Amino acid sequence: MKRVRLSSKVRKAFRGSSRGIGLIEVLIALALLGIIAITFLSGLSTASMALIIADERATAESLARSQMEFVKNQPYFDYSESGHENYDGICDVIECEGYTVEVVAEPIDPETGQPYNEEEGVFAGDDGIQKITVTVRRDDKAVITMEGYKVER
Repeated sequence: MKRVRLSSKVRKAFRGSSRGIGLIEVLIALALLGIIAITFLSGLSTASMALIIADERATAESLARSQMEFVKNQPYFDYSESGHENYDGICDVIECEGYTVEVVAEPIDPETGQPYNEEEGVFAGDDGIQKITVTVRRDDKAVITMEGYKVER
């Protein structure tokens, strides 16, 4: 077997007696560590914001669904008669931990699907079907709008 003879510089490098490379290696390692740390913290920040937005939307959806069910369980109010009650008289605006829930009910024409004209709180007609719109806001920004229909039975 033939023995390979290494140069003196290579032998010193393998024995650990080389000089001057330590500072450069440390600087490169710190730069890589900094880049990895910034990337990791950026990912954590993005995930945290996504979690906050998802929580806000889930809370708003829950409030909107419960308000919609509340309105659907109320007696039917005929909006073509003067002096009628309003659903919003029961649950107009509710404030819940920074959320504002607003309910709007308007009778619609079953043939066209368009709302009747309104003058001073009295609509031109009410054929027994109303469009209910529930809007949930937070910080004056609409988070969710839910629409449903209520029928006179």
